Amino acid sequence: MWRQVYDPFGNSVISTLVACLPIVTLLGLIAFTKTKAHIAAIIALAVAFCVAVFAFTMPAGMAARATFLGALTGLFPIGWIVLNVIFLHRLTVENGSFAVLQRSIAGITADRRLQLLLVAFCFGAFFEGAAGFGTPVAVTGAILIGLGFSPLAASGLSLIANTAPVAYGALGTPIVVLGQVTGLDPVALGAMVGRQLPFFSVIVPFWLIVVFAGWKGALQIWPAVLIAGVTFAVPQFLVSNFHGPWLVDIIAALVSMGSLALFLKFWRPAEIWTNPSLVGRVDHSAAQSVLSAPEAPPTILAHGGESDLALASGSKFAPGDLSKAPVDDRSVVIKAWTPWIILCLFVFVWGTESFKAPVNALFLPKFEITGLHDLIAKVPPVVPKETIEHAVYGFNILTMTGTAIFLAAIVSGFVMGYSPWQLIKSYARTLVVVRNSLITIAAMLALGTLTKFSGVDATLGLMFANTGFLYPFFGALLGWLGVALTGSDTASNVLFGGLQKVSAQQLGLSPILMAATNSSGGVMGKMIDAQSIVVASTATNWFGHEGSILRFVFPHSIVLACLIGLLVMLQAYVYPFTQMVIH
Repeated sequence: MWRQVYDPFGNSVISTLVACLPIVTLLGLIAFTKTKAHIAAIIALAVAFCVAVFAFTMPAGMAARATFLGALTGLFPIGWIVLNVIFLHRLTVENGSFAVLQRSIAGITADRRLQLLLVAFCFGAFFEGAAGFGTPVAVTGAILIGLGFSPLAASGLSLIANTAPVAYGALGTPIVVLGQVTGLDPVALGAMVGRQLPFFSVIVPFWLIVVFAGWKGALQIWPAVLIAGVTFAVPQFLVSNFHGPWLVDIIAALVSMGSLALFLKFWRPAEIWTNPSLVGRVDHSAAQSVLSAPEAPPTILAHGGESDLALASGSKFAPGDLSKAPVDDRSVVIKAWTPWIILCLFVFVWGTESFKAPVNALFLPKFEITGLHDLIAKVPPVVPKETIEHAVYGFNILTMTGTAIFLAAIVSGFVMGYSPWQLIKSYARTLVVVRNSLITIAAMLALGTLTKFSGVDATLGLMFANTGFLYPFFGALLGWLGVALTGSDTASNVLFGGLQKVSAQQLGLSPILMAATNSSGGVMGKMIDAQSIVVASTATNWFGHEGSILRFVFPHSIVLACLIGLLVMLQAYVYPFTQMVIH
């Protein structure tokens, strides 16, 4: 049995600085050098291994096994999701139906700002609620790049939009897991999150449009932005407080999407923005409907050259080209949307417990990682009493969201007219395209798992926990750090949920408030974790530019996380905000 050591140098400042080395290495290489993401992730993993073994005294064999477990978790389920979403997307591009889908969205509104609200915020929130784990960014990034948004805009704005719904994730999974980790009622935790995030569900759509179009551009469409935000925030509060955490995102997203689409039938801005190429700028001379030239849909470009996705549309084995079909033909539009409707149905069914529970009961291989399982103990003050760490890998391939996406892609492929051999060839090409992304995701999850088992993450957490009166503020940043490290609000809740509860009890704060804050603060870390950035760059086919994406979203991430921290400070100490707290 090896017991974690949280202050190996006998000096908390030095120990914390050493614990920071892996994440500083990763973000530094991605943001400030031209190192490719998968190389940066491998280098950061090597640094984490050295820190765990040589600084935090973790046995090397255990460190190697923790790394292996993390890599497996990275590939399945997360890499499995990314691979299959890109596979489905490429099928629709090759078939030409994706071009019809793009123009049908333009048919709702030609204004790029409003398209951004519909796709990135509303549609992305639905996929977060149904599938999570990178699915929203992959889907919305691909759609935006197809609509003509620049790779940076499509990637960065998809990441910013995918914040408000993250705390509830795939059918409430982060909240349910938080309840299991802390022993607190998940319904109460979900309700508390629902008293924090609705403020930001109104702020984020405005933030998104201001980043893209500037203050003037945002004010021109403020009624639509307000409709999108309020009709998401109100159901988010009501469902989380009067039903539970499971369907919060799905219901809120559908209400927001429907309300915005209905509103746009009766209202349009005085000026239509049709140039999506530059964040924060618009070509006012091009303010005309993109529907005026349906024969020339937006080009998929990456740094001035045709992207792999654009080239794919000319594939010699594409079963039929719908890209020139008129969008006023309802049957053509229905065909174009059919693959995505099939995807929604599959991921929704796969996300329900009524499906997962019986299938997992029939087939759920579990493998104990020998030499790691039950051989590491977390110790106080990170946990109230010594706790044994389990290391079991559950290969629940049948109920993974990625499997739902894979089956949806196969069914959609047949519906679009592909033969089995054509599907196999397309899948092989997709695997080649995303290979480096899969390596990055595996290395990132390996790093996160290693820091968890070595106690490196707990050392970082204790730094925040020792801030006394200011702890509510830094508790939000602790959740932000957890998601930035692990790429998952669920994983962050596993990582720091117990620490939040213990710290709250020691400081006389509500454990439910601080545990919920871990999930609420974590949502803002979602846009900067390497996993999400890699998913965004893969979906937009902008490989090798992860540093540009990180530099673009980082300031928004930290400012929004600090705003959540300020709200939690008010809820902890200032009337009437204290009346919102569940004890």
